Amino acid sequence: MSKKGVIATVTEMAEPVVESEGMRLVDVEFKKQGKDWYLRIYIDKDGGVNHKDCANISSQVGEMIEVEEIISYPYTLEVSSPGLDRVLKYEDDYRICRGKLVRISTYTPVDKKKEFVGRIVEVEDNIIVIEERNKKDIIRLPFKVIAKGKLEVEI
Repeated sequence: MSKKGVIATVTEMAEPVVESEGMRLVDVEFKKQGKDWYLRIYIDKDGGVNHKDCANISSQVGEMIEVEEIISYPYTLEVSSPGLDRVLKYEDDYRICRGKLVRISTYTPVDKKKEFVGRIVEVEDNIIVIEERNKKDIIRLPFKVIAKGKLEVEI
């Protein structure tokens, strides 16, 4: 199975398991590092996830992957929190993180800029609305022009 096929299949398989445990599936990665393959599943919930949550999901999803024989060669399964500076990939990620500080870069300039740091004010109809940190300007970013978004760590 191709790398994209593994990611799609594991995502489809893991999502109901993660949701049944009261958590959200944030991302699934399948990457080769050196000579080794890693399947990484990122989960989250209000208040954050703990070691027991990760072990529980790892056990359930790992067993399903083995039974269905999705990956036919050695790999390491890792289940963890997406971290404080997590990547925002989907519109729902931005919705869940409303009120938080983010760094967003765009494919094309918006208001003559391609880099924005601000607080998510709203997510509506494929538009991410942020209040810029320094200027306090309200910026409306169409989701389709966002190249990368991630949470900024606040101290």
